[in-house]
Amino acid sequence: MRSHLLRHLPFAVVALIALGLRTHDLAHRPMHADEANQAVKVGELLETGRYAFDANDHHGPTLYYAALPLAWMRGQHSLAALDETTVRLVPAIAGTMGVLLLAAFAAPLGRWPAVAAAAFMAVAPPAVYYSRYFVQETLLVTFLLAALVCAQRWWRTGRIAWAIGAGVGGGLMLATKESAPLFAVAAVVALLAVRAHLPATRRVGRDILIAGGTTIAVALVFYSSFGTHFAGVRDTVAAVGHGWNRATGDSGHEKPWWYYLRLFTWQRSGGLVWEQLAFSTLALIGGVAVFFSERKLLRWAAVYLVVIVAVLSLTPYKTPWHAMQLVPMLSLLAAGAIAAMPVGWMAAVVGGIVLAAQGFQTNRVAFVYPADERNPYAYVHSSPDVRKFRALAETALARSPTQPVRIISEEYWPLPWYLRGLPRVGYWSAPPDDCDGALVIASVGQAGAVRAKLHGNYREALLGLRPGFVCSVFTPASP
Repeated sequence: MRSHLLRHLPFAVVALIALGLRTHDLAHRPMHADEANQAVKVGELLETGRYAFDANDHHGPTLYYAALPLAWMRGQHSLAALDETTVRLVPAIAGTMGVLLLAAFAAPLGRWPAVAAAAFMAVAPPAVYYSRYFVQETLLVTFLLAALVCAQRWWRTGRIAWAIGAGVGGGLMLATKESAPLFAVAAVVALLAVRAHLPATRRVGRDILIAGGTTIAVALVFYSSFGTHFAGVRDTVAAVGHGWNRATGDSGHEKPWWYYLRLFTWQRSGGLVWEQLAFSTLALIGGVAVFFSERKLLRWAAVYLVVIVAVLSLTPYKTPWHAMQLVPMLSLLAAGAIAAMPVGWMAAVVGGIVLAAQGFQTNRVAFVYPADERNPYAYVHSSPDVRKFRALAETALARSPTQPVRIISEEYWPLPWYLRGLPRVGYWSAPPDDCDGALVIASVGQAGAVRAKLHGNYREALLGLRPGFVCSVFTPASP
């Protein structure tokens, strides 16, 4: 028993570190517009019990449903009661589970390489940052790893239960984001490339059909809102088309092909250096070394990574949270490089240096500059000013018990999150005929038109919503 506990102690330590990095002071960073938008949908689900998949503007439903038990456990049953910590606990827990799943996937390499792979992922800057971010990407990575672990176990044992488990993981991937098929295809391409063979006695066809059926069934359960909104199933087809158009069209998020490579190497922004050179170099060494070894798992990881990097790099649409998808296999290859070192102390020293370098960058990314526009992961992030809007609105509503708070702007997220639960708050995309209110918030682009329609005296101030987007705040002057 004691030896069993000691054997699992390193994995427990890595998991605790991963959990601590992902859950510490979750409310510290202001809510990004995307986070706020999705958190409001969770609030609606809490209050009404209803969810309808939106093929035009949102990804899959797993993120919202996963937040429900956490909200209930924390005694939050409405949008007004919901807070940042609750919704961000969803990716934080999923990210920690992903670390453990990577350790399980790396188990054929040996105990210490599996520990190393998990440790690299536990402290990787994008993995930590987006495990504290209420978007779908971390869940997608975790469900992918769950599917891979189950498929790996099925490959080795032939047990149908593992095939079903892989199907469940695949279904959860599909119910999380429309890009899920890309990663399934990349996994199959990598499998064919390494020429792995199953024993001839396996009922491969039957098991694959069962796994595929499970995948579809799980996805349908979520997209139909557990059988209450079957139109959501129909809309999944439209979601694939919208996703393709967004990825290949003029979305405003076009980046050069080397965008993700730069995130994992070196860049300077506003006098700050953001780099992952040690980690990426170690992974590159591991990726080259696998073609001189018999480790088919590492060969598979290398081919899979090349496919994903190529697709993401050649797709015009790029956002930094997609970098999450590269972390698990980079961590696996880096662990493979550590395992190939001939001397144990050398592997320990190199691994320690890489982890320290990653930890230093993660501290800056997630805790020191989490909303700084120089941070490459803080993508068009909300300004700290967004926290000031609620106090202004509460004061204005208390001072004027009949007049509304008006938000007049072509873009206003994350304000609906910060003004949640307040009465008499309205949103307009263009100035209405009557612009007066207890408080009037307008984008600077519409401030002139709003100003012309205001009656009486107003004080005017400026507050930032996010980089490059400023709001004019009109407060009635005291008589």
